[in-house]
This record gives sequence, C-alpha cells and structure tokens, in this order.
Amino acid sequence: MKNIVVLVSGGGTNLQALLDAQERGEITGGKITCVISSKPDAYALERAKNHGVKGIVIARKEYADVGSYSQAILDALTAEQADLVVYAGFMTILDERVCRAFENKMMNVHPALIPSFCGKGFYGLHVHEAVLKSGVKLSGATVHFVTEVCDGGPIILQQAVPVENGDTPETLQKRIMEQAEWKILPRAVALFCQDKITVRDGIVQITD
Repeated sequence: MKNIVVLVSGGGTNLQALLDAQERGEITGGKITCVISSKPDAYALERAKNHGVKGIVIARKEYADVGSYSQAILDALTAEQADLVVYAGFMTILDERVCRAFENKMMNVHPALIPSFCGKGFYGLHVHEAVLKSGVKLSGATVHFVTEVCDGGPIILQQAVPVENGDTPETLQKRIMEQAEWKILPRAVALFCQDKITVRDGIVQITD
C-alpha cells in the first residue's frame, strides 16, 4: 500500500476530489496518509480532519528562504515515508532537491492544456484570464510530474474543456475544475498506485 502525501495551501477542492475518490474505492494500492499545508488557516486542513487524515502545518512564512523551507518539506515527506506526493493547490515553489528526491513520484494538476498557458506566473485565475484573452476555443487541465522546470514535467493525463461564449475567468475556472481537474487528478493517482505509469525519455506511458 503506497503512502500518498498531499501538499496544500488553500481551500482544498482538489484534495476533496481525492478524498472522495478514495472513499468510493477508486484509488486502490494507495492511501492518503498525510496532508501538509503551507498555511495554518488553509481550509484543506479541515477537509483532511473530516476524513480522518493527519494534517501538518509547515508554514512558509516561518522560513527565511526557499532552501530552508524546501528542506523542511523534504524532511517531513521522508518522515511520512511518502511514496507519492501530490500538489493540490500548493502555491509554494520548492527547490530542486525535493523533485529530485521524488523524481516521477511527485505530481501536480495545472488548469490548462500544457504546454499552453503554463510556466512562471500562470496560476489560479491568471491562467484563465490568459486563455480568454487569447481566444482559444479549448482549455482544460493537465496532470504532470513535477520537475525543476515549472509545469515542465512529463504529462500524465489531460482533459479538454470547451471555452464558451460569455465566459469569465471565474466561470471557466469552475468548469475546468468540475469537468477536468477533479476527474483526472484522482485517476492519475490511482494509475500511479497501481504501477501503471512508466516514464521513458520524458514521455509517460500508461498500461491499462
């Protein structure tokens, strides 16, 4: 049974999708054993508590720099014996030591179809604002492994979502969460826990 540790910073809607999928029996071979938050007041901690999952606060503001904070996170992940680390609205950048320690064992969900609308500065509503400004007709979400390159790791799953007339960043964000993020993130976690994901030359191959 693989230990899944989820990193959060805010409301935890993606964490909720993972917890719900786990309780429906959709994630076999693994279990969410711990949630680590970069903020003490993150509602995601309450979600974890409601599902009987251990919550830890490692507050970013208590560390002088990225290096010391990254080490604290790495120490916690090691202590929790994490087999898979999932970014679920984790808004803090960690240094390369963490993703190297968990190469192809740390995944993130991004609210766009990578390689479009990704990289530094593309987070939250900024992504959807850029999508609407560009005039593209499809957006969506991507689950990828985390590497030293922001949003640049191997792509695991993607789901397209239509951009509709009259969309605002908020309505597009909501549709992408409901139709893409909350579906493909639990599926990617399940595939990992069932040892169905391999990475060759930076390309993910899935056996089903």
